[in-house]
Amino acid sequence: MEKLFKLRENGTNVKTEIIAGITTFMTMAYILIVNPNILGDAGMERGAVFTATAVSAAIATILMAFLANYPVALASGMGLNAFFAYYVVGVLGYSWEIALTAIFIEGIIFVILTLFRFREAIINSIPANLKYGITVGIGLFITFIGFQNAKIIVNNDATLVGLGDLKSLTVILSIIGILVTTLMLHKKVKGALLWGILVTYVLGIICQLTGLYVVDPASGMFSLIPEKIISLPPSVAPIFLKFDFKGALALGTNFFVVMFAFLFVDLFDTVGTLIGVASKANLLDKEGKLPKAKEALMADAIGTVAGACLGTSTVTSYVESAAGVAEGGRTGLTALTTAALLIVSLIFSPILTIIPSFATAPALIIVGLFMVSAISKIDFTEDFTEALPAFLAMIVMPLSYSIADGIMAGIISWFVLKLISGNIKKIHPVIYVLVALFILKIVA
Repeated sequence: MEKLFKLRENGTNVKTEIIAGITTFMTMAYILIVNPNILGDAGMERGAVFTATAVSAAIATILMAFLANYPVALASGMGLNAFFAYYVVGVLGYSWEIALTAIFIEGIIFVILTLFRFREAIINSIPANLKYGITVGIGLFITFIGFQNAKIIVNNDATLVGLGDLKSLTVILSIIGILVTTLMLHKKVKGALLWGILVTYVLGIICQLTGLYVVDPASGMFSLIPEKIISLPPSVAPIFLKFDFKGALALGTNFFVVMFAFLFVDLFDTVGTLIGVASKANLLDKEGKLPKAKEALMADAIGTVAGACLGTSTVTSYVESAAGVAEGGRTGLTALTTAALLIVSLIFSPILTIIPSFATAPALIIVGLFMVSAISKIDFTEDFTEALPAFLAMIVMPLSYSIADGIMAGIISWFVLKLISGNIKKIHPVIYVLVALFILKIVA
């Protein structure tokens, strides 16, 4: 392990890395439940999507472990799967085969862009203040997801969002989970986030056995106790290599618009996630650059291609990796542990698919707290052309429910402010390309 992952050099050990990997898995395992349900709405076979989701995530995460040695897990991206099912298939009326074709081609383009270090140049060209703003924004975004999963924050037609029913049992269990996790962190208990998830889950089982627990309002599951322990994973045959190149070509420019949308969102979601997680893990160098960015981005690109072949939506770096980092994960051994659990999940799906969202919500909220601490590194007083873009990046992410949109707000505002304040020399050539892409996205 030392020779493969340089544990001592990164100030960690095997036990810490394994606990971190388990924690990351526990906080991202919901995708194994959610992704099949979302893509199932597009007409895809849910069981096949479950297997494709787990296998593609494992492949990409293993590549991240050995190519980049980073504690970052990958899986089918939330938001991108919804765009796939509810817009490309639902609104535009294209087949899911055409949508998979767009993702496959997007992945190939990503491999090419990564080989020429274009995606790496994007990461290294983003100013330091903006990097920290992105980190904080991701923290707020994760916290928002956690509050939603716990139903502490709910939809409100008058104000967009509002406070949930604090008398609800699942809300109470989530709040208890937050308090228990925080107390364990205060007492410096190793694996506090993982223990917090398990304690909250066990409390849910106790409530169910006493007749108090009825249903998790977020996942809609009626039982926390599995009917059986293991089962063979469903076959991916119904969705494996189901591309429709002929149908895609028949759509002409409309197909390329869809493909560009997938490419754009994945590009900046991945960049934002890597910056945020790397910053929290102290992986950025003295110049604020990410070592082995090319290798990390290649794992993401190959993962997307593999995911499309297996039959799932775009594979991307997961913000929930920050949960493992918060537990001390610093190397690829964390990612390898997560990947191993993703493979194991294939046969233990009856258990893993019933972990309710209210049990993982406390971990997401606490991780958000950890990441928001990066706000102390942002200078809000000396240079407002640096402060405002960082602020916009961190606030737009949770409000727009998009990491990519937060980065867009930050970079465009930074570019315009530097331009009108006479600091053109500070603008990296790559920023011009990014701004042009953002404008193209807005216009398109």
